[in-house]
Amino acid sequence: MIGRLFRTRPSLLPRDAGGEAWLASLIAVLCFLACLSAVGAVAADRAAHGWARQLRAEATVQVRPRVGETGAEAAARAAQTLAGVEGVDEAEAMDRETAEALLRPWVGDAVLPDLPIPHLVTVRLDPAAPASAVTLGRALAEAGLDATVDDHSLWRGEVERSAGLITLLAAAAFLLTAGAAGAAVAYATRAGMAAQSGVINTLSLNGASDGAIAGLFQARYGLLAAGAGAIGALVAMVLVGALRLLGGAEGVTPALPLAWSDLLILSPCPLLAATVALAAARFTALARLKQGH
Repeated sequence: MIGRLFRTRPSLLPRDAGGEAWLASLIAVLCFLACLSAVGAVAADRAAHGWARQLRAEATVQVRPRVGETGAEAAARAAQTLAGVEGVDEAEAMDRETAEALLRPWVGDAVLPDLPIPHLVTVRLDPAAPASAVTLGRALAEAGLDATVDDHSLWRGEVERSAGLITLLAAAAFLLTAGAAGAAVAYATRAGMAAQSGVINTLSLNGASDGAIAGLFQARYGLLAAGAGAIGALVAMVLVGALRLLGGAEGVTPALPLAWSDLLILSPCPLLAATVALAAARFTALARLKQGH
């Protein structure tokens, strides 16, 4: 497949299919890695925003019973109070069985019967206009309840910061791969010009301008990079599609949920690879020609 990239080329420049095959392979691998970085960043951002939406739509209230009142009674009274607050869709007291089921994976069955479990109320908020923690706390205080409201704002902040960090890391990985591809094209351009100095001198003596000679190398490496980028993007699309099929709507893991729309993100890869190659080849060729004058 790589060899097909070299069949159509400017006839004025001698062929160097061997060296260009290695260059095309390198660009294809770099484009593949860049595509995976882009999809990973989008999937991580999607997961983080999904978790943030879930946290924003819920709140947890810890209720401390008064003297002469059981914890279950206090939790039930808090749930009834919060259910009538504007911006709350539903409030439900968590029974001990539910709390034990949540703790069992972490502490095991042995200590659960003797473990003091706080009395909690789960609150589902209106997604359009959720009630704030201050509003919930004020309603509980007015009802004479000793309770603490956790609106998960701390966790939301951590999730959103993690998403931002992952996006920055993915952007850095993309820039590094683009820089590596540009450096490879620049090196190949310099090597090609050194090997074809006789042809370049002949073209110059026959009136070819530096821009025209640089354009020959531009066309060669631009087309090569476009084809190699298409191969790298196609392999990445196949891999992402396979992971999406294997894992369903969540991809392989809920931490990196994949979507079919992610494949569209990879479509500009050949154009970006060609753009990097065009710029690197032109700047390198012009600099080399100026040094030779």
